[in-house]
Amino acid sequence: MKNVTITMDDAVAEWVRVEAAKRGSSVSRLLGEWLADKMRQEDAYAQAMREALGFESWGASTRPYLARPELLER
Repeated sequence: MKNVTITMDDAVAEWVRVEAAKRGSSVSRLLGEWLADKMRQEDAYAQAMREALGFESWGASTRPYLARPELLER
């Protein structure tokens, strides 16, 4: 575990103290949990983006794509 010092407005500090107390936690633990959740969300998003960008197609077509007028006739 790492100890860090953060700077915040007095109003924010009061709010986070109240939130931590409501949850029966310390400010340090609450902020650590929030940051860990944020990290997991960012990692999951990045993984989904990599998978989406790596997706090529549902399958190869054996014929050329239809032209727009042909599509509208269907």
